[in-house]
Amino acid sequence: MSAQIFEEMDVWKRGCRQGVTVCRLIQDWRNFALRDQITRAAVSVRSNVAEGYERDSDGDFRRFLRIAKGSNAELRTQLYIASSLGLIDETARKTLINESKEISAMLQGFIRAIERRSIPLNPET
Repeated sequence: MSAQIFEEMDVWKRGCRQGVTVCRLIQDWRNFALRDQITRAAVSVRSNVAEGYERDSDGDFRRFLRIAKGSNAELRTQLYIASSLGLIDETARKTLINESKEISAMLQGFIRAIERRSIPLNPET
């Protein structure tokens, strides 16, 4: 896979869908601190994929993919907390956690592939 633009990357698309789903789910929460933290983590995943890609450097891209992976883990942790507090139901938690784990695996696969140089950042490089 060699994406011409970050918007073509499946991991970015899934991160976007995940972010929108999470933001819609929590938009009416009165626990503002947790809502803000979850929103920032959810948005950070896709933002870091995009920012890293646009840096035009394999090293920077890997670094930002790792940051995205960390934000994704942060989001998962916050979803567990929200579930424990009764803010989200078990079905929503399981769905979001599973999606988060799949996105994390995609990010890790991308990191490894770039390290092996099997996926060039841009076709020109």
